[in-house]
Amino acid sequence: MPFLKLVPDNTNIGFVRVRHIAFILTALLTVASIAAVGLRGLNLGVDFVGGLMVEAKFTGPPPLEAVRANVDSLGVGQTTLQQFGDPKSVSIRLPLPESSDEGATNKVVAKVSDSLKKEYPGVTFPRYDTVSGKVSDELIQNGLLAVVLAVLGMAVFSWFRYEWQFGVSTAVAVVHDVLMTLGFFAITQMEFDLNIVAAVLTIIGYSINDKMVIDDRIRENMRKYRQMDMKSLIDLSVNETLPRTVMTSVTIMLALGALLIFGGHVLRGFTAAMLLGIIVGTYSSVYVSSSLLISLGLEPQKFDKKASSKSAGAERVGPRS
Repeated sequence: MPFLKLVPDNTNIGFVRVRHIAFILTALLTVASIAAVGLRGLNLGVDFVGGLMVEAKFTGPPPLEAVRANVDSLGVGQTTLQQFGDPKSVSIRLPLPESSDEGATNKVVAKVSDSLKKEYPGVTFPRYDTVSGKVSDELIQNGLLAVVLAVLGMAVFSWFRYEWQFGVSTAVAVVHDVLMTLGFFAITQMEFDLNIVAAVLTIIGYSINDKMVIDDRIRENMRKYRQMDMKSLIDLSVNETLPRTVMTSVTIMLALGALLIFGGHVLRGFTAAMLLGIIVGTYSSVYVSSSLLISLGLEPQKFDKKASSKSAGAERVGPRS
């Protein structure tokens, strides 16, 4: 039985040829993501803003203004409502009660649920979360610190393992992947909580793994073909690793797709972030990170200055593109 091949043998796609289009597209998407985050903001979960969040699931799409009036009449504080997951699910956000006692929180939740059950028979309350303001501030700081340190750590590793050009291209591509994810959550207004931070860190890890595979092949080919034009060398390297890149991405996306459909709304945000990250990370690895090495002036001759004239005689010289 023949093996399944998503990418045919001897594939020769000219990725470098469209690098300027890819750079422009990447820049536009990055600016759009930053603008979306700045203008719309992120729908931060209770993990980051603090307070009490009660999730209500109605039998049909509820009238939000009527639900808000119902909860406001209870005197439990200013109410913020937002639909998420599906039109029947509503997130009810309230300030924490003055007493930090868990019993006081349970009383507020019971008060809200009893009132809504009388008004809307069949409504259920799958979960509620509470986070203090101090804890939420610490979570914001720690979440940002984790993402920044992850990006810097990956860039520094690439710098020392290869050349400084690899470190810069890796940092640019990973930052692009993170910003695309943030822009997606700003546009969709899906809840952004600690689970999404975990997804972003996972995306960084996957993205850097994909880039390392391509960078390793580029370094190997730079040592083998020291007189080859850099554009041809990068196209050769990316095409050689393309079957592995495509197969890995497709298998992960199949698993995430199943989780997105059958995993329920609790995992929907995490799964959506991961699925987007795989797509964007694959794109940036193939079209952005590798081609950026040319713009940064990387050349095989500079990479290995100790090349001997004997080994240079058996080099392969690729056509210039």
